[in-house]
Amino acid sequence: MNFVSTLKAVGTILLAALVVAGCASAPTQEMADARQALQAAENAAAATHAPANLKGARELLAGAERAISNGDYDAARADAVATKKAAVAARNIALAIGGAEKALDEAAALGFQWRDSRKLLDEARAAAKQGDEVTAIKLAGEAKAQGELAQDQYYLEQARAMLEEAEAYQSRMSAAEQAKYRDAMAAVEQGNGWRAHDLAKTLMSTLDTSGAPAVDSYEVMRGDSLWGISAQDVIYDNPYYWPLIFKANAARIEDADLIYPGQGLDIPRGYGGDEADAAVNHARTRGAWSLGTTEESDEAYLGR
Repeated sequence: MNFVSTLKAVGTILLAALVVAGCASAPTQEMADARQALQAAENAAAATHAPANLKGARELLAGAERAISNGDYDAARADAVATKKAAVAARNIALAIGGAEKALDEAAALGFQWRDSRKLLDEARAAAKQGDEVTAIKLAGEAKAQGELAQDQYYLEQARAMLEEAEAYQSRMSAAEQAKYRDAMAAVEQGNGWRAHDLAKTLMSTLDTSGAPAVDSYEVMRGDSLWGISAQDVIYDNPYYWPLIFKANAARIEDADLIYPGQGLDIPRGYGGDEADAAVNHARTRGAWSLGTTEESDEAYLGR
C-alpha cells in the first residue's frame, strides 16, 4: 500500500470514528427534559395521586443515569425519553384526580354533592394505583364534571331565591339594575347557575330593599287614577308606567281614564325594557282624551 493509499485508509477510519462518536454523544437534552417532566409531576402531587407512574418514571431516570455512568448513551437516551413519557402521564393523572377532589369538596361544602360522585373518584384512584392513565383520567373527569354540575345547581337555586326577592322591588330598579335583572333571569333560564348567582348577587348589593316591597295586585280606592297608582312607590314609583297596568287589565278597563273603587287590578312584574319604553312613550304621546271613551291611541297601544 503506497503513502497516498494509507492516508485515505486512515482518513476513512477517522471519519467513521467521528460519525460513531456523534451518534453516541451524551443525551444532555433528553435528560434535562426528563428531569423537568419529573419535577412537574412531583409538583402536581403525583406521589399521592399517581404513585405507580411516578415510581416508574423515577426508576427509568435512575436507569438513564446509570447508563450514562457506564458510557452507554444509547440506553441512557432511551430511558430518558421513557422517563419523560411516564412523568407526563403521572402529572396528567395527578391533575385530573386533584381537580376532581377539589370540585367534589366544594360541592360537599355547599351541601350539594351527588351520591355516586365519590365512588367515581375512588375508582379513578384505584386505576391510578395500577398505572392506568386512560381510565384514571376518564373517571376523574366524570367525577369533576358531577362536582361542578352540583355546584351549578346550588348557585342556580340561590340565584332564583335572590331574583324572586328582587322582583318585588322591580319598580325601584334603575335602568342598570333592570338590565342586570334581565341578564340574571336569562342566565337562570339557560341553567347557568354561576353566572346567574353572580349577577343576582351584584343586583341585590345595589338594590334598595328598604321599606315595603312592591305589590302585584291593587284594589282601586276613591280618587285613584292609573297615573296616581303607577306613581306609588309600592307600584312603579313612576307615573309614566301606567300603560303597563292598563294593558295588563284591558279586559276589565274600558277607558284608561275611568276606573272604579273596589276594582281589582293586576300589577305586572318582570316586564322587559322594551315594554317599559313603550309604556312611557304612550303615556307621553297619548294625546287628547275624554271620559267614557277608549281613545284610538289607547287601542293602538293595546294592539287591537
